[in-house]
Amino acid sequence: MRIPLEYIFNLFEDVKAKNKVYTLKTFFLVLMLLLLNRCATTPNLPELPPKYVFHEEKVSRPTLNSLWVERPSLYEDTRARRLNDLVTIKVIETIAGSGKADTSLSRKSDTNAGVDTIFGIPNNLNFTNLFGKGNTFSPTVKGSAESDFDGSGATAREGKLIGTITAQVVEMLPNGNLVIESRKEITINHEKQILVLKGIIRPEDIAVDNTVLSSKVANAEIFFVGDGIIQDKQSPGWLARFIDRIWPF
Repeated sequence: MRIPLEYIFNLFEDVKAKNKVYTLKTFFLVLMLLLLNRCATTPNLPELPPKYVFHEEKVSRPTLNSLWVERPSLYEDTRARRLNDLVTIKVIETIAGSGKADTSLSRKSDTNAGVDTIFGIPNNLNFTNLFGKGNTFSPTVKGSAESDFDGSGATAREGKLIGTITAQVVEMLPNGNLVIESRKEITINHEKQILVLKGIIRPEDIAVDNTVLSSKVANAEIFFVGDGIIQDKQSPGWLARFIDRIWPF
């Protein structure tokens, strides 16, 4: 479980205020908390989307008694098209990929060469005791070489995510597209499930029931992670992860 950095620094300041000095024990305490925070299994998620986006009004607001009210009416299309409007995203993502490669290499060569005569000179050049070991020089070369290589590899990966989340329009682009952000957190028995979605949608892709398929979200960023006891048990301990990060071999 990730420990907020603000909590660590506030703890550091509280210890200093009480002891008036940074002790060695305090230093190791803060260092340990930072290591725990660094080795946490929950990935860094985007910041929470704003609750409301304020912007400068380009058109002056009508007077109090005016019949014109700048808000959706009962006869207006309920699909999202303004800043801070809500739109429901149907997350249906199925990703699968596989690859396979086979490589086979083989090489074999033989060499056999010799000299019969060299201008009448004896073939052994009168070297009858070569290297002092009784070997006779012979102008012949014979050798062979062979190499083989076989390699194969295969990879397969599949992921599937189905869910529903309601996003908020946080920006309107000049061409009319809408930038959306959303975050959903569900906690059951101290186990937290977090779904985050960000991206850009076209108003034309919004259905009459104010929903959009996730496949029509451009520059989509989708995070679905857990934070709790189950998530912690699915990975090695923090010391093992810390050693793996700094181990050079």
